[in-house]
This record gives sequence, C-alpha cells and structure tokens, in this order.
Amino acid sequence: MLLFKKRFLPAIRSGEKTQTIRLWKHRRMRAGQRSYIPGVGHIRVKAVEPVELDRLTDADARPDGFQSARQLREEIARLYPEQLAAGYRAYRVVFELEGAGGNDECRNRNDEGTSKPK
Repeated sequence: MLLFKKRFLPAIRSGEKTQTIRLWKHRRMRAGQRSYIPGVGHIRVKAVEPVELDRLTDADARPDGFQSARQLREEIARLYPEQLAAGYRAYRVVFELEGAGGNDECRNRNDEGTSKPK
C-alpha cells in the first residue's frame, strides 16, 4: 500500500502524478508489483530506482506533481525529516493506475476515499 496526503489524490486520479519519491532503508517495492492507494484504487508499479535528491531536475519533479526540483526537495524534507537525518535512501517509484487511463473506481471516489454521490 502507498499512502499519500489528500492533496495529492486528485492529481493521481487524473494521471498527472505518476511517481513518488520515498525514503526507505531498503527497497520496499518492485517493478510489476500491484499496490493500493486508499482513496484512489489499485496501481501497477512500473519502476523503482534509487535517486540522489540533489541531482533531481525540474523534469524529474513534474511527474511527481511539482513545478521544480527545489519544491520537490522542500516537500521531501518536510515529510521525511527523521529519514533524511538517519540517512535513508531515496527511491523513485513510477506507477500507473490500473486500467486504460485510470479506472471508474478511481474517478468515482472523493478525497476521503468513499464513493461520490451520483
């Protein structure tokens, strides 16, 4: 399971956010793995690769939902201060929503993860 702040869920559902940077002691996911994002639905992990945070570019930041690498690094520092201090490794997790272009389950959920009224 991958957990995200509520503010990121619409971008994941729309397909705008297709990756996340996570700080882990060891790789926790692998390419081809199926996972679940509460409030969104199932995803397929396309790639998991170690990255150097100081080498991320603005182009690297955009699939993560940020306009610049600086904004992405600031958010990572805000979300993971203990992991950064402990020297955890950064991993880029690239994913796609299951189904062609997302699925109805994803589009029909609100930010609390419950079905939208019709």
